[in-house]
Amino acid sequence: MLATVTLGAALWIADHLDVDRQLHTVGLFIHLAALVLGFGGVLIADYLMLVWLAGRTTLAEALDGIARLHVPIWVGLVGLVANLESAMTRTKMAFVLILTLNGLQALLLGKRLTNHVSTPLTTRLLLWGAASGAISQICWWGAVGIGFWNAEH
Repeated sequence: MLATVTLGAALWIADHLDVDRQLHTVGLFIHLAALVLGFGGVLIADYLMLVWLAGRTTLAEALDGIARLHVPIWVGLVGLVANLESAMTRTKMAFVLILTLNGLQALLLGKRLTNHVSTPLTTRLLLWGAASGAISQICWWGAVGIGFWNAEH
């Protein structure tokens, strides 16, 4: 609930804030740096899970690596909202909201996976993990695509 309210407040502020060119440039830099940080962390986390699926590491090692990525991913996600440009699209903010909610449920998934490091994963947990990863990739790439489109138009 707090994440949804925070994103709603950020959207309201973006629609009502008069931004000069210098502040816009600072906001855009923060936005792009956050994208690199957060999306980079997500790509590394997904890579670690692929390495585990390929049998080249243990589940515990993959989860340990992913646990270290939570801070940059969350900082990156917060920074995506820092773009103070009033022309931010509703679709992009919907992607950010879905990413936030998906990230919160992924924390719960991570705890469940940690409980299974010495036992085989259930089909339910594997499907949950796959769905969580797919949602993450769709939303991150969607936000990147919309950002690129907005920059070109």
